[in-house]
Amino acid sequence: MRASVLSAATVAALVGYAASVAILLAAATALGATPEQTASWLLAISLGKAVGSALLSWTSKVPVVLAWSTPGAALIAATEGISFAEGVGAFVVTGLLVAATGLIRPLGALVARIPDGIAAGMLAGVLLPFCLTGAIAAQTLPMLVLPMVGVFLVVRLWNPAMATLAAFACGIALALLTGTDLSGLRLTAPLLEVTTPAFRPGVILGLALPLYLVTMASQNLPGFATLRAAGYEPPVSAALTTTGLISTVTAVFGAHTVSMAAITAAICLGPDVHPDKDRRWIVGLAYAGVWVLLGLLSPTVLQLIAALPAPVVAALVALALLGPLMGALTAAFAQPDQRLAATLTLVTTASGMAAFGIGAAFWGLLVGLAAWGLEHVKPRKA
Repeated sequence: MRASVLSAATVAALVGYAASVAILLAAATALGATPEQTASWLLAISLGKAVGSALLSWTSKVPVVLAWSTPGAALIAATEGISFAEGVGAFVVTGLLVAATGLIRPLGALVARIPDGIAAGMLAGVLLPFCLTGAIAAQTLPMLVLPMVGVFLVVRLWNPAMATLAAFACGIALALLTGTDLSGLRLTAPLLEVTTPAFRPGVILGLALPLYLVTMASQNLPGFATLRAAGYEPPVSAALTTTGLISTVTAVFGAHTVSMAAITAAICLGPDVHPDKDRRWIVGLAYAGVWVLLGLLSPTVLQLIAALPAPVVAALVALALLGPLMGALTAAFAQPDQRLAATLTLVTTASGMAAFGIGAAFWGLLVGLAAWGLEHVKPRKA
């Protein structure tokens, strides 16, 4: 275990954690989770990532690092009228769908048939409202938010992966300088809290299905592509089955989906991590250890975020989602014959509309598929 391995694993875990923990907190708030349920959510998903990363890296001898679905957390945060127990039920179903995709090849082929532009349009529609909220936060508290944006832009020039973490640190420092009281922070032992899932058809269609599609399109597929780009053959079936089963188990403790890492995975795959490509898989073990530690610190981190001014947290969420939004918009409009369908998917999803107890992401997907289908069945000119 080289120092470079420990360093890469620590940086990757901290970047992933700091960049999206505020989004996870927003998701928990949207479902009405108690502080204890939120802490259980964060601990369970951290342990799930640790177990999955260590197990897949050890068995495949490929440096597999897992993440929680950040766009998925944004999707959850955008939902309304769903209880925490119903959210847990949706997480269970999502985990089972991911596991089934790894075990049943026709299911994966069916998902792959959804046009890329429509899937990306749904993701962009989920992310856009959060990024717009960042602009409002800058107007509300410019003395704190604008320096965060400046730090984000400057650090991104040299190290895009560290930009959100640097902005987070800047926001904490400025909050302290302007009188935010953090004296109430306490080291508290986290506990796993079991929640009995509740299954409602509208929630399954409006949350579980979109969460599954978003996780597959924005996390798992890019994660596999990142491994291939680094010269590794990803264990696709084993990874989907493992992350799906882990997500099903951790869902009972309130956690949403565990998935492949994409952006942070790149930190762990280069020759600077370990010169021997065939020994680089041990970074997955170190990464797992860091996530166990972060999970144990989850109550204190949640206290810290709760103590920060709301505009600072909103700006952090917006900055963390800019990269995924940029990627989603690029993919949504890449294919000329999918642009109208992708646009309809995006605006329907971003509207936040809900009908028959089913959330906007499902309706956005449905509208986009209908528009795309109509365009492809129109009579061709002779």
